[in-house]
Amino acid sequence: MIAAHTSVRGSGRVGRTASGRALDEEALRAAVIAAIRHRHTHYDRLLMKGWDRMDARNAVRGDVDRVLSEWRKAV
Repeated sequence: MIAAHTSVRGSGRVGRTASGRALDEEALRAAVIAAIRHRHTHYDRLLMKGWDRMDARNAVRGDVDRVLSEWRKAV
């Protein structure tokens, strides 16, 4: 699902780049991390509270890493 969204032209996401449309490994990795950040952390709430984007990303990095680890174990 994430890969399909990444490759959609005009999605406004990583897929807007040529690498995203070609399903480049780094573009997919970035898309997976973004999906985790938005769906499995409190990242969006931090942004709504006025946090800087990079500070919010750093604050949820551990949560993102935990989800990635869980997903890798499931494969």
